[in-house]
Amino acid sequence: MKLLTHCMIAALIALASPARAEPQAPDAASLITPDVIAKTREWLANPIVRLSVTAQNERRGNIDQATIDALDAQWVEERKSDDKPLISATLSAPLSIYLLRVQAQNLGLYTELFVMDRNGLNVGQSSITGDYWQGDEAKFQKTFPVGANAVFIDDPEWDEDRKIWAVQVNMTLADESGDTAIGSATVEFNLTELMRRSQPAS
Repeated sequence: MKLLTHCMIAALIALASPARAEPQAPDAASLITPDVIAKTREWLANPIVRLSVTAQNERRGNIDQATIDALDAQWVEERKSDDKPLISATLSAPLSIYLLRVQAQNLGLYTELFVMDRNGLNVGQSSITGDYWQGDEAKFQKTFPVGANAVFIDDPEWDEDRKIWAVQVNMTLADESGDTAIGSATVEFNLTELMRRSQPAS
């Protein structure tokens, strides 16, 4: 009887214990190989990327922080509103259309793509980001100010809604000479899908 009671208690404890929230994180360093980085740089080398970033750099100029904060606040407010002039203008830009096409053509490999100017402001994106200014985040601070060839791979994060691991690969964008930084890009990979593609065919 005591044994039965102990077994019942153990079973109840197991049922009451929360299930593991997420599977073990894949090794991003082994999946984001130099070849993966090189292929990403290939499609980022499309002239539409450089021309769009350069045009926004010229248009925005050296704007002050107060203006940047105002634009960012406008973006956040527009996310809650039916009237979205800044968001609509960004999403309808040729660069955004190009990024959306790249994401679609890669069939689930990318979960989000966006490109920033030298101020860390969005130039183009494949979907609506949480904010318009990325200049205060590691994705920008560890790329654009570092140099024309900088790459920063963030920590993998579990996406509970999609049940996938994702990681943001961030890199500086350079001018045509390749020597001068003009902006940066964030490419969020579906690590779960990348891991599947990396496995040898059976």
